[in-house]
Amino acid sequence: MLVLLFIASVAGAQDEPLSYANLSSPYFAVKTHLQFLEEDSYKPEQAAKVFRSQGRKESERKQLAIRLQQILNGEGIYIDVEELPRQKNYLDSASGQHKYVLTARHPEIYLVRGTDGRWRYSETTANAIDELYKQVYPFGAHKLLDLLPRLGPKKFFGIHLWQYITILLIVVLGSAFHKLMTFLFRRGISGLLSRMGYAELAKRFVLPVARPASLLFVFMLLGVLVPLVQLPVVLSKWIFLVIRAALPFFATVVFYRLVDLVGIYMERLSDSTENTLDDQLVPLVRKVLRTFVVIVGALFILDNLDFNVTAFLAGLSIGGLAFALAAQDTIKNFFGSLMIFIDKPFQIGDWVTSGEIDGTVEEVGFRSTRIRTFRNSVTYVPNGKLADAVVDNHGLRQYRRFSTKLALTYDTPPQLVELFVEGLRRIVVQHPHTRKDYYEVHLNELGAHSLDVLFYVFFTVPTWSEELKARHEILLQIMKLAETLGIRFAFPTQTLHMETFPGHPSLMPGYNRTTEELRAEMDKLLSVNGGGVAVRV
Repeated sequence: MLVLLFIASVAGAQDEPLSYANLSSPYFAVKTHLQFLEEDSYKPEQAAKVFRSQGRKESERKQLAIRLQQILNGEGIYIDVEELPRQKNYLDSASGQHKYVLTARHPEIYLVRGTDGRWRYSETTANAIDELYKQVYPFGAHKLLDLLPRLGPKKFFGIHLWQYITILLIVVLGSAFHKLMTFLFRRGISGLLSRMGYAELAKRFVLPVARPASLLFVFMLLGVLVPLVQLPVVLSKWIFLVIRAALPFFATVVFYRLVDLVGIYMERLSDSTENTLDDQLVPLVRKVLRTFVVIVGALFILDNLDFNVTAFLAGLSIGGLAFALAAQDTIKNFFGSLMIFIDKPFQIGDWVTSGEIDGTVEEVGFRSTRIRTFRNSVTYVPNGKLADAVVDNHGLRQYRRFSTKLALTYDTPPQLVELFVEGLRRIVVQHPHTRKDYYEVHLNELGAHSLDVLFYVFFTVPTWSEELKARHEILLQIMKLAETLGIRFAFPTQTLHMETFPGHPSLMPGYNRTTEELRAEMDKLLSVNGGGVAVRV
């Protein structure tokens, strides 16, 4: 992690430079450490006095002082010496001890007041320096830090010649590394996916990730190499700031674009299922993942820029509580949508009825469900209300019921009624879209105006349109059967009926054909291979 280092080494405007090691307060102890390691007043033997001499040689204490300074420089930790406490008996408010933590980034680096009244770095600090040094300068980078200054002491515009050379090398190395990583992503990974038959996937999702992923690795490399340059504060301030912000930024871009790849995988999973509600869940999950990636990335960027993220989140939590109270209906709808996706009471395309709502489900969102009514209007139902309501899902029906009464005139002979009922049952059995294991066809009532035959069947069709088509076919066959048998349908009317009238034939219908003749006519009509009415499949 890279941060700006600014050491107040030119504090002479307020205090004269030290001529000897002064450890009387945290201010003078830190000033002794940093000032005597500056180029113009380089006296490492004086700087080494900020570490205790017990059990350590002077050379070891010198190395500790130099490495601690290089750690601060490498991480760019800003030390404003003039703001350090100058009280000899300074007490840390948190612990109540004579202790001063140098930087919040490393609480293990702190000074303590000894029994002799002098302030020095603690033993904890001395023991932690080696590990911190390896973290700041990994892969043996500290060896370059010892070697580079030997290239020459010449300065141009306040920067050493070896620093210019190092910057040039870093630029060349970073550019080459960027080209290499981009090539590996575009030619290596995308080429491999293309040979595996995923050329479209490589073009749409892998290639757009190549550049930000490459830049992410480049800035990670810069995080290792830039500390070696030890640039002046004014210049390094902005370089470290850019590096610290760029790392989480490019990582966020990479993960944001990889969300589309996850979305493609989820779409394939949803396509393999029959439930169409999964198709609506995929874009919602994609939006949630994108929002999550952006929020986490923004928090990492703020943290790297030394914003107090904990206080920021605490403020958001208080504001979020007020927001939640104000938007409780919206939150209720959100959890209602989660219940719909978990329970799956319906799916896209189902015909549902809930109270006054009656229509086909078109879309399920985070807040509401869009239902298209049979008036072709669109109704938006809050998910919170829909999750608590009773929903009748017609789309989950295995069969579609058709129930009607066939009213026959009272003058129909019983044997003809029985033959008509038998023909109705054969119509049900022969139709390709009726349920064969359960149906009811019976003379059911002696009504006020008619003999009522119950016709109760189920259709095995998935849609309402196919149900209407099946009804149409069944009703036509019933009408043709009645016409063949001479059956008359009754209707609720009052008729003055005179059976005989002088000079006119009788109005009573004549049933002159025998049952065997009528059965032969019915067999001819309902024969599958005969000349009767063919059933459309």
